[in-house]
Amino acid sequence: QVQLVESGGGLVQPGESLRLSCVASGSIFSISAMSWYRRVPGQQRTLLATITSGGTTTYADSMKGRIFISKNRSGNTVYLEIDSLKPEDTATYYCNAESIYSDLGTPDSWGRGIQVTVSS
Repeated sequence: QVQLVESGGGLVQPGESLRLSCVASGSIFSISAMSWYRRVPGQQRTLLATITSGGTTTYADSMKGRIFISKNRSGNTVYLEIDSLKPEDTATYYCNAESIYSDLGTPDSWGRGIQVTVSS
């Protein structure tokens, strides 16, 4: 299976930028796409951005212009840059990896999540 570990979270002031990292290990060559989600306490988890194994990126409409997803050449690390952070960006952020065998029933892999708190 794929193991995902997020890092880079913490307390940040409004207006600042932050870059989250997600390191994948295990069967990384079976990953078809990686995504970032976030969940505000008491609300549903929402998709923020996705990057495919080929490098194609998509973003949530509500976040376009403020976030950027990328990966390293090896494909084992995905990043999420968030600019102009707002208090409403406070949430737990999760890394996700979709398997190329998802059609055969292989489930997505998830990181434990990392807290981002935006406050002055």
